[in-house]
Amino acid sequence: MQFFSFIDDSQAKTVHHASLEILEEVGLLVRNEKARHRFAEFGAQVDPGTEIVKIPSTVVEHFRSMVPPIITFHARDPDYDITFPRELPVIATASSAPDIVDPVSGVARRATSHDIANIGHLVNHLPGFDVFSISVLADDAPKDQFSLSRFYPALKNCIKPVRTSVIDVREARQVLKLGELIAGSKEAFWQRPFINFGYCSIVSPLTMDYDSTEMLMFYAEKGITAYGTIAPMGGLSTPLTLSGMLTLMNAEWLAAATLAQMSRPGTSLIYNFLPVFADMRDGAYAPGAIEIGMMNAAVCQMGRYYNVPSGGYLGLTNSKISDAQTGFEKGMSPLLGAVSGVGFIVMGGLLDALMSFDFGQVVIDNEIALMIKRVRQGFDFPTENMALDEIKKTGPAGVFAANPETLERMTTATFMPEIADRKLRETWLEEGASTTHQRAMNKALDILSTTNTAALDEPVDAQIRAEFDDLVKGDSALPEGWVRTLAVKETTRKRRVNRRRLAS
Repeated sequence: MQFFSFIDDSQAKTVHHASLEILEEVGLLVRNEKARHRFAEFGAQVDPGTEIVKIPSTVVEHFRSMVPPIITFHARDPDYDITFPRELPVIATASSAPDIVDPVSGVARRATSHDIANIGHLVNHLPGFDVFSISVLADDAPKDQFSLSRFYPALKNCIKPVRTSVIDVREARQVLKLGELIAGSKEAFWQRPFINFGYCSIVSPLTMDYDSTEMLMFYAEKGITAYGTIAPMGGLSTPLTLSGMLTLMNAEWLAAATLAQMSRPGTSLIYNFLPVFADMRDGAYAPGAIEIGMMNAAVCQMGRYYNVPSGGYLGLTNSKISDAQTGFEKGMSPLLGAVSGVGFIVMGGLLDALMSFDFGQVVIDNEIALMIKRVRQGFDFPTENMALDEIKKTGPAGVFAANPETLERMTTATFMPEIADRKLRETWLEEGASTTHQRAMNKALDILSTTNTAALDEPVDAQIRAEFDDLVKGDSALPEGWVRTLAVKETTRKRRVNRRRLAS
């Protein structure tokens, strides 16, 4: 498939050399002492007083060439392991919202570990999502078990790859111990470590913080699957130009990639970004801006230039509810990413600038994800798919609907939505005039009303609970009071009467 791009190879090369110039002449503020020593060990210039690290171009070029062209996310069930880039983009839920829209009251509240268990159960049954990036925080986490209280209910209820970030090495070791218990032994887990992590070691502009940089090195040294995300804010932490933002982001990614390869040559990474722009009228954080999709198209081109997987946070929204704004913000940028060749899209379930999760929205986003994958499947152009024989056989004024070939292709040639409504208005009215969000909530309810077959076996779960005192329950269970939403029915006859009244 031929991919769209706003920039060509020569412009990607220009961005690359400008980024090298930034790293060599301006450098980065590196707050982590271990990282400064590591940079110095491999030829960077370090000023201990200012903590500024300047990296010669030759050093960057040497280490960035070590980044592998592929990355693998392992899952609890090996049948769900994912290696990419591949033909279809890998699509994940968006992560780490503090709030959740309560499915019973409809009011946003703090999220808990119980919500994570239910979301994991739901994601298992949504085929558009390949990865469960843990959607919310856990406000009920016991002391010293913050990340454990997120990973445990997620892994307990989801057999797809699970990932999110942790605060520090202590938390990472705690979560890795959880993985060893689930796998049955330390040896079994480390043969195929199925816990995946993320980190944000770069604080734009050109700063590496302490904790996340420590995690970058820890993951690389241990051979743990993890990837960093660069999250600049155009107009505040980058220049307010697309090309200026791209150049600064690229320099930051090259610096993080260099440190990862210094820590362990061959460490897998993703050229992954959450580039947002500030709405300069009031400084608002705007992850739903169309420029996010535009920037991701350029990121995809840079990923191809470096021959590394590319990804980004697309399909985010500033809207607080599942409405028209949510629809166009969640649809346009991921589609632009898909036609630009993005390998990894983080998009599902969140509203309000990543602040809240909504059960109905993640079901709607699943349908968007399936549409994006259909776009990436592209056209089939072998001669037999041009259907010349069928066209000749049917002839002028013929009808193709009754042809055997049409019946054979009816479920494969086009995407068949489940949540989107295509019925006649009369039928829609007779069936209750439901909204998209109502239908999505009902589907979520149906899924969560069934037993979660992906749940951990009881003996394994008992070992985990014996290891960690005061661990959250982590069980998926339908929230009390959640019932199917029934729209008020309006008969076709009433609709026609109303039309006559308007006409008079």
